[in-house]
Amino acid sequence: MRVTLWDEKIDFSKYENLFADKTVLITGGTGSFGKAFAKVVLTHYRVRKLIIYSRDELKQFDMSNDPFFREHQNKVRFFIGDVRDKERVHRALTGVDYVIHAAALKQVPSCEYNPFEAIKTNVLGAENIINEAIDSGVKKVLALSTDKAANPINLYGATKLCSDKLFIAGNAYSKGDEQGERATKFAVVRYGNVVGSRGSVIPFFKEQAKNGVLPITDERMTRFMITLKQGVYLVIRSLELMHGGELFIPKIPSIRITDLAKVIAPKVRTEVIGIRPGEKLHEVLLPKDEAQNAFEFDSMYVIEPNLHWWNKGVYKKGKRLPEGFEYNSENNERFLSESEIAALVNESDAEEAYSKSSV
Repeated sequence: MRVTLWDEKIDFSKYENLFADKTVLITGGTGSFGKAFAKVVLTHYRVRKLIIYSRDELKQFDMSNDPFFREHQNKVRFFIGDVRDKERVHRALTGVDYVIHAAALKQVPSCEYNPFEAIKTNVLGAENIINEAIDSGVKKVLALSTDKAANPINLYGATKLCSDKLFIAGNAYSKGDEQGERATKFAVVRYGNVVGSRGSVIPFFKEQAKNGVLPITDERMTRFMITLKQGVYLVIRSLELMHGGELFIPKIPSIRITDLAKVIAPKVRTEVIGIRPGEKLHEVLLPKDEAQNAFEFDSMYVIEPNLHWWNKGVYKKGKRLPEGFEYNSENNERFLSESEIAALVNESDAEEAYSKSSV
């Protein structure tokens, strides 16, 4: 059985020098991931300044008044702005060393109904981050992606695939030397459903169980799962490892949706309602075509870019994947047992509150 990020001990001290005296900006910084990331960085690292960039003034107000952030107010800056606004992005990135790009329109139905808005934020917003990061001399940019960007069947996934391609290609626009070292480096992290984030399946099921009926789209459905803390750890590790152009994919466990329903509400009747528009039966993190350029490591896969300057020996310690290999939530070797799911459900409230309390 493959080792997964789930089975690995999280040790933030491994990367203690990564943020030393650095200015870090996170777009979408008031979201579930942004708050969790901010708390880890401020707790474990000697960051010079952390900039929270988002467009919601109320969320910024609430976050700035959180006791944790008040305690660290000398290192935190709240910057209201939209990634769609090129001039505002340029101003925000002045003097920034690292950017974590987490801002996106993420709700599948909302993106389907408002496609032009999704493109403006997820695609044109990515272009603005890339151009302004290069012009501002940012050292590293790491963009967060989603399993829905792999073989996408909905607009959200398609916009995130486009965004991923833009960030990887952004390395070719950044000045580099003969060895391929970029002045500004771009990479992408792709992972699955986040436990404790807004709109995730566990709180949804808990709420629906109160009605006496649990809606299930398909009894065969499987999903990847990752916790907020694991997601933050993955991003920090990838930021440390990146040379510019990679797409990092964690090995994370899957769950069967029926197992989750059984654990959350064993006495509640389930009702199969059918797969919704833009929804997959099983999620994919590493499609067959991309696996041809990927290397396997203990708890992650790394896809190398198809760029002429890329140093092909960077990941020579990794293992090549067999022809036809695909990493999806159905063929995953690591599924959470019902007891593991029960432990996860019991901790989900704490995980959801992770970004509302100290780490």
